[in-house]
Amino acid sequence: MATILVVDDYAVTLRVLSAQLRKHGYEVIMAGSAREALERLAETPADLAILDIAMPEVDGLTLLRQLRADGRYQNMPIIMLTASGQDQDRITAREAGANDFLSKPVSSHELLDTVQRLLD
Repeated sequence: MATILVVDDYAVTLRVLSAQLRKHGYEVIMAGSAREALERLAETPADLAILDIAMPEVDGLTLLRQLRADGRYQNMPIIMLTASGQDQDRITAREAGANDFLSKPVSSHELLDTVQRLLD
């Protein structure tokens, strides 16, 4: 089964998303920051990433741009996740290379459908 990187500075969100994904057979790599995400990716390749937009120090959009600039991650599907439902966030994320965008709280069904569609 696929390996998914989940990046969010809120520990509860990390645990909930990871549990949902693991329940459906995915291997999950968790990171609480952009720096930690890059370290985890260097250790274990991922097939897909879910990035929170609003994080301290380096936000998810900056991390998205860093990943897209790195040849190893140019084709990895990336889902942006945020509590903000603003259209501008969606536009900015798409322009930066996001494959999809989910708003918190995201249902298990919506999360899993999006992940499966991007991995197919």
